[in-house]
Amino acid sequence: MATPPPRTTPVAIAIAMPGVEEARTLTSAVHGRLRGDLIACRIKPGEKLLISLLAQRFRVSAAIIREALSRLVADGLVVAEDQRGFRASALTLPDLRDLAETRIEIECLALRRSMGRGDAAWRGDVQASWAALRASPHPRPEDSAEAHEAWSALHARFHAALVGACGLDWLMRFRTTLYEQSERYRRMSRMVRGLSRDVQAEHGQILQAVQDAAVEDAVALLAAHLRRTAEDIEAAARNGGIGEEVIPPATARSRWGQGA
Repeated sequence: MATPPPRTTPVAIAIAMPGVEEARTLTSAVHGRLRGDLIACRIKPGEKLLISLLAQRFRVSAAIIREALSRLVADGLVVAEDQRGFRASALTLPDLRDLAETRIEIECLALRRSMGRGDAAWRGDVQASWAALRASPHPRPEDSAEAHEAWSALHARFHAALVGACGLDWLMRFRTTLYEQSERYRRMSRMVRGLSRDVQAEHGQILQAVQDAAVEDAVALLAAHLRRTAEDIEAAARNGGIGEEVIPPATARSRWGQGA
């Protein structure tokens, strides 16, 4: 297992808060940190999550770690194994295909509703999020983790803005879950070179269709964009000789490296 980061983490700040509220705050803080690490694949798919080591890392009790991991099970980012503890959810090609098609259905429905209901404020938010994303160069595989994190945040903002006028809370919650699960696959695939694609141009085409109020074009472009991402990830896995399991636990660290 990789060397734990310095023990001076934001989680420790909450230790001064007493009683039940302290436990809730600590659990939420640990859950948030682990969630971010899982989505960014700093914790590798299939990696064993040892409660004792996590408790040492965050300087909290084992009970708080168990509660945070249980929440992550509900999020679909962690799996609980009978008598064996917890493990980061695996990434597999069958799951990727299912996830991609489900996300296309949900995301396109949300975009269609947003274009039908959106007002000037919504259109302004979409334009602003696109301007910020366009101003940030798409990172290369060898760029720093910080560059990838910054671009990923802008990318998430743009896609969220596109569907921001959907108006259905349950649909948007489900959409967020699908986005986060998809992001895990995208983060792992970014290490692969040689895929010829202008992602920013695709985003620009979607934005233009939205500005033109061309609903069918915007929906078709978004669906093609999401499907192309899934196809590229699958091609990357195939080219790497990985097979149906995108990141096999036994080879995750040597193949992808820590902090990928």
